[in-house]
Amino acid sequence: MTTATLPALIARQAERQPNALAVTDGSTVLTYRELVDAAGRLASVLTARGIGPGSAVGLLCARSTRLVVAQLAIWRTGGHVLPLDPAYPRPRIAEMTSDAGVRLVLGDKALLAEAGLTEEQTLVLTEHGTDITGHGTGATGYDADAVGHDTGAAGPEAPDAADPAGPALLFYTSGSTGRAKGVVVPHGAVADLVTAPDAIAVGPRDRVLFHSAVTFDASTFELWAPLARGAAVAVSPADRPTAEELGRDVERFGVTTLLLTSALFHHLAARQSRIFGVLRTLAVGGEVLSPEHAGAVLRAFPWLELVNVYGPTEATTFTTLHWVTQADCAGAIPIGRTFGGARALVLDEQLAPVAPGTVGELWIAGDRLALGYLNRPELTAERFRELPDVGRAYRSGDLVRQLPDGTLEFHGRTDEQVKLRGFRIEPGEVEHALLRLPEVAEAAVVVRHAGQPDAALTACLVLADGAGPAAGTLRDRLAERLPAHLVPTAWTVLDALPLTGSGKVDRRALAADAPVGQRPAGGGVLTPIQQVVAEAWSRALERPITDPAADFLAEGGHSLLAMWVVDDLREDLGVELSLADFLGHPTVAGQADLLERALQAADGPDGPDNQGGPDAATAPTAVAPTAVAGPGGVR
Repeated sequence: MTTATLPALIARQAERQPNALAVTDGSTVLTYRELVDAAGRLASVLTARGIGPGSAVGLLCARSTRLVVAQLAIWRTGGHVLPLDPAYPRPRIAEMTSDAGVRLVLGDKALLAEAGLTEEQTLVLTEHGTDITGHGTGATGYDADAVGHDTGAAGPEAPDAADPAGPALLFYTSGSTGRAKGVVVPHGAVADLVTAPDAIAVGPRDRVLFHSAVTFDASTFELWAPLARGAAVAVSPADRPTAEELGRDVERFGVTTLLLTSALFHHLAARQSRIFGVLRTLAVGGEVLSPEHAGAVLRAFPWLELVNVYGPTEATTFTTLHWVTQADCAGAIPIGRTFGGARALVLDEQLAPVAPGTVGELWIAGDRLALGYLNRPELTAERFRELPDVGRAYRSGDLVRQLPDGTLEFHGRTDEQVKLRGFRIEPGEVEHALLRLPEVAEAAVVVRHAGQPDAALTACLVLADGAGPAAGTLRDRLAERLPAHLVPTAWTVLDALPLTGSGKVDRRALAADAPVGQRPAGGGVLTPIQQVVAEAWSRALERPITDPAADFLAEGGHSLLAMWVVDDLREDLGVELSLADFLGHPTVAGQADLLERALQAADGPDGPDNQGGPDAATAPTAVAPTAVAGPGGVR
């Protein structure tokens, strides 16, 4: 494992090019020197609060420059970061912070309050440093000069206490027992990911877009690969960026390198996004990469470097890489070869190497392995093993075969774990949460239409005697405890779960069944704008929507399908509807009302800038149509 730490790698860049751009979110710009100085001052505040080696520190913050400063500052103290998603429900955040033994949570004031965290547990981040009023840290000498303005002096800084072998990040992933598991990633593993000479090339002239949720391990690459190599991080400010917003961010920041989930890539490729014409390198991973979409993009943009990436969180974001060619798109696209200090072994059930070309289970060894699962010694011992002549290795549960040229090809799972829109999901965790609801007697969770744009996490239920709640009610109650990606979007109520001959739940039969959702009764007359919304929904959901009270999520919709609808509405009506607005007003009638107000504002005396009316600030924005370049040309 490399002996470098992330603070040391970035400090080295600050010495080489102190005035080079390090990170910007559009409103704040930090050079490398400003980033290192700001992190050093904040580290002093944290040290005064008792944060040091071994301390777990939560980070609940919108994507911004202050998030980057805070993460770097925590590492300088020797502490490790627990990323928290603002969209997570309170119980989930409480469970994670309790399990991690968090000493302090840094973040935005409103988000900390929404999470129900007390003042004693938190430290508020601001654009000027931290809000230290009332926290007993006023005597630390912390220099609260505005972040992004070089004062000519670094200010009092804590020494760098990060340890290459020590923990850097704690990512919680879905757990099959109903309890999320914390994956402890050390500094050395992240350093190997971002500095390996045979990794995706990122250099001082590059800009990488940070648009993933900080709880998603893709953010490890988006943030620290550019900063470790002297490139710049461009922060996407939107909470849930739409395809249009991603395109604008790529263009306005001059992004050269982008990482997308396979599902989002397929969506953009199908829509012939102009994003591909701007980029030099595009990494895609999380699920199987479609040869059809990859081939179409490479034909239209032959200069684009398209990289298929694979790797579990337990092996630090990426384990293998494959630079995709047109020839690859004739069949299944390989997941590639290991890079840096990672090693791959394809073994049988007796842990012996399989014959070349034979499908076996992928075990991962080398320098990018996690330290294990926090507070889960038995699970750690089960998944991380000492293998003869290999050393410590991680059992991935993924089936692969090695092709004659040495690349690996993905062939599914050995268990029930699924990947959906980039998220790793253990159906058992969702089933445990469902069975805690008194109305549910039995539950099985499967993915229907796996690998398709309309893939849906589906809850198949047997209700308790006398129970008969609507699917929407159960979904809402589940959303109070689980993150959005773990909440099923399709629901089926059965008299009994089907069984295999051995008496186990027949998940294959459940996944093959036609979806049975609980539809709103009746219907209603649609207004013209409601009709436009309903038609856009119908195209995305692939079934007729005729009720103004229909709820997008209850109808089986999810965030990726929402992105399709947002794009359609923009083209149909010339109105920019954010994903937050879309999901915050999930009915046909609610969205139509938002769109109608935006159109009325655009037609008013002041056009799109009309500020009349109390709702103008929250209405969507009317926009002019733009030409979009893609595999089919300009449209």
